[in-house]
Amino acid sequence: MAVCIAIIGKENAPKYVACTEKDQELDFHYKVHSSLDIIEEKLSATSLTKGTDLREQCLGLLYATEEHKIYGYVTNTKIKIVIVIDANHTGLRDNEIRAMFRKLHGAYADAVCNPFYIPGDPITSKKFCETVHGLLVKS
Repeated sequence: MAVCIAIIGKENAPKYVACTEKDQELDFHYKVHSSLDIIEEKLSATSLTKGTDLREQCLGLLYATEEHKIYGYVTNTKIKIVIVIDANHTGLRDNEIRAMFRKLHGAYADAVCNPFYIPGDPITSKKFCETVHGLLVKS
């Protein structure tokens, strides 16, 4: 489904990035980091608006290019999850994107709750990697 999945820390440092196309990995890093400005903008707009449900963590479509669509999600602890999807994949609905984010959020929570995980370090959990690679499109 996805061509790139990234977990970004509170200070916008990447904790985990996985891509299907290794030759375009730098391009995906650029797209993920450029989406962080939009995430921060949406978060500040949400916090300024009164009566807005702050529990809504899925930010939806951040922006689209000719080749990709970038979606964002923010946890309560300000960890950002970014999913890049191929623009040609039109069969993906909004509830499927939300399900992918919930699955990634659960896997992330399991990975950082490991007593051997050091907070702030990149994620190296094999189970987390398997979950992410299960959501990536096989080329």
